[in-house]
Amino acid sequence: MSAATYKDLCVDAVDAARLGRFWSDVLGLELRRRERDGMTLLVGAGDRHTVWVNQVPEPVSVKQRVHLDVHAARVDDVLAAGATAVDLESFSWKVLRDPEGGELCVFERESVPDERLYEVGVDSADPERIATWWADVLGSTVELGTDDWGGSWAGVPVPGAPFGSFVFVAVPEPKTVKNRIHWDVDTPDLELLVGDGARVLRAPDGDISWTVLADPEGNEFCAFEE
Repeated sequence: MSAATYKDLCVDAVDAARLGRFWSDVLGLELRRRERDGMTLLVGAGDRHTVWVNQVPEPVSVKQRVHLDVHAARVDDVLAAGATAVDLESFSWKVLRDPEGGELCVFERESVPDERLYEVGVDSADPERIATWWADVLGSTVELGTDDWGGSWAGVPVPGAPFGSFVFVAVPEPKTVKNRIHWDVDTPDLELLVGDGARVLRAPDGDISWTVLADPEGNEFCAFEE
C-alpha cells in the first residue's frame, strides 16, 4: 500500500484572478470562483485536474524551485495569454515567466494532448534521493537521466495524475523561501508519511482541516487523511 496518492495542485498568487485566468488559458481548464469563500480554482474532467490558485501577500522574490512544464502548439499562444519570454533559443523547450514572474517551460507540439500539463519540475540538491522518497510514498518508480550539459535529473511517474511525472533536477542553490507551487495528497494514515521522513509544519486547527508537511528537502505539501 502506498503512503499517499496524488490529489491536486496549488499555485500561490498575489492576484489570484489574474494568474488564474492565465493558467486557465494555458492548461485548458475552466476558471471558477467558489461562492462560499471566494477561492479561485481551475477545474477539468476530474477532481485531480483541479488547480487551486491561492491568494498570498508576498510576490515572487527568487527563482521558483517548483515550476510547471506545459504542452502548447506554439510558444506564441502562451505569450499571448500573458507570459513573458526568458529564453527561447538555448533549449529544445522555451523558458517563460507567468504574469507574476514565476518560471514555466513550454514544449511545442505538432499535436497538443488533451492534458496540457506535461510534468512538474522541482529543483533539488539530490534528485535521486528525493525522487526515491516520493516514489516510495506514491508507490511509483524512479527514472534517472542526465541532460545535454551533464546535469542529473530523476523522474517519478505520478499514478492517477493528469500529467506525467515529478522531475527533480539538480541545482547548486539551496531552498530559501516557501514554494509558490505545491501539490496535495490523500493519505490513509498521516503517520505513514511522517514515518517515511516527512516533517509536520502545521497540524489541522480552527482554520484548516489538512496537515501541512515538508518532504526531506523541505518542499511543502498538504496531506488530507481519508
